[in-house]
Amino acid sequence: MKNSIIILIIVAAVFAIGIFMYINNPTPSEYQNGPNEEEPVFCTQDAMLCPDGSYVGRVAPNCEFAQCPIPKDAVMEDGTIMEAEVEASVELE
Repeated sequence: MKNSIIILIIVAAVFAIGIFMYINNPTPSEYQNGPNEEEPVFCTQDAMLCPDGSYVGRVAPNCEFAQCPIPKDAVMEDGTIMEAEVEASVELE
């Protein structure tokens, strides 16, 4: 019997809070970005095969493919990086 009364009180309190919130804001507005927020960017989930066998995906904001990782053997002793040609690229669906 005590459990029933406690549950009834909790349900009544939740119901009262809901009515109070509706009375104070009967027409809630939709969320809108603030003045400093940009619209979210959604890129397709394509993948590009890099020469080293790894894959990279598209990155925001321009949805361009990320750079392939630089192979360790492409870095010269003086710190310069050899230009590597991309042999193939594959887009996965």
